[in-house]
Amino acid sequence: MWRQGMFVIPFMTRLGITNSWGGWSITGGTTPNPGIWSYEGVARAHIVFSGLCFLAAIWHWVYWDLEIFCDERTGKPSLDLPKIFGIHLFLTGVACFGFGAFHVTGLFGPGIWVSDPYGLTGRVLSVNPAWGVEGFDPYPRLEESTRR
Repeated sequence: MWRQGMFVIPFMTRLGITNSWGGWSITGGTTPNPGIWSYEGVARAHIVFSGLCFLAAIWHWVYWDLEIFCDERTGKPSLDLPKIFGIHLFLTGVACFGFGAFHVTGLFGPGIWVSDPYGLTGRVLSVNPAWGVEGFDPYPRLEESTRR
């Protein structure tokens, strides 16, 4: 768990998560109650979301009589796992991208961690993401969240 946390915490910090339920902050301060916008809150939300996606896949298999669950040659029920995986991967990707877009822009969530090119200073800002080719610039200005 420690190794996984050390991998995930920097990415969460870049997305604007700076506080912990333990009362500490990545900026050095203390926080009494960060709510869901904390490292633990985001981790638990992802665990719950992945569990709900798994339960949704099971529910669809049990209760829906879809053509996707029938073998084209025999007409009998079967699992076309690559097709099912692709559909759920696409839907999860749409959900994650949509949430990320709202999170980064500050419509729902704190914004994104924006720092100078050297990583010396930074703060959480609601930003206007660069959706075009300029979004791939590896050296963005301070106010841009292009490579995040």
